[in-house]
Amino acid sequence: MNKAELIEAMANESGLTKTDAKKALDAFIKSTSGALGGGDRVALVGFGSFSVATRSARKGRNPQSGAEIKIAAKKVIKFKPGNELADSVK
Repeated sequence: MNKAELIEAMANESGLTKTDAKKALDAFIKSTSGALGGGDRVALVGFGSFSVATRSARKGRNPQSGAEIKIAAKKVIKFKPGNELADSVK
């Protein structure tokens, strides 16, 4: 499902127009991005939670030359599905 299909599904499910559904989805994405950028955790009961984790620096290998390289530490976004979402896939 891509963004346009999600907007259409949200509009059909909620009775909103596609324009309003797009605004709602864009607001959700912007709010979630802002919260994660500030280091907060976003928890949606039944759906799941988004959080920011720090991946430590490590050593890797260049697959072409085999030379050892340094991989810098960075922040990554993690998603942990809620029970309802996990159960709906089974």
